Amino acid sequence: MIEIKGLDPSAPFETQLQQTTGPVVLVNMFRVPEGAMDEAMTKWQEDAEFMRDQPGYISAQLHRGTGDSQLMANIAVWESTEALVKAFSDPEFQAKHDRWPEGTVVYPHLFEKVAVSGVCVA
Repeated sequence: MIEIKGLDPSAPFETQLQQTTGPVVLVNMFRVPEGAMDEAMTKWQEDAEFMRDQPGYISAQLHRGTGDSQLMANIAVWESTEALVKAFSDPEFQAKHDRWPEGTVVYPHLFEKVAVSGVCVA
């Protein structure tokens, strides 16, 4: 079973999902038990393929920590929080949570792009 923990106590993920905004960037850090990285990456691919087919999905990119790191980071872009909530709430997706390697912990958080003059656009 996957365990979900927050990154920012002032903005719990569940509260963020109630905001009406978009597009949003989901940054989801995964701490994977030692020896389970291949299994976790396969599981992420399954979940990503499901999400890719959902309305409002824009993109996703998986990153893996270097060296002996047991961390993965998923960066996914959605048209809106509503689209993300609908995809997360799908009974088919919810049933898949039990298939992550035992001891996997995720730290999801939502972000919005911001413009910084001369550096990046929103």
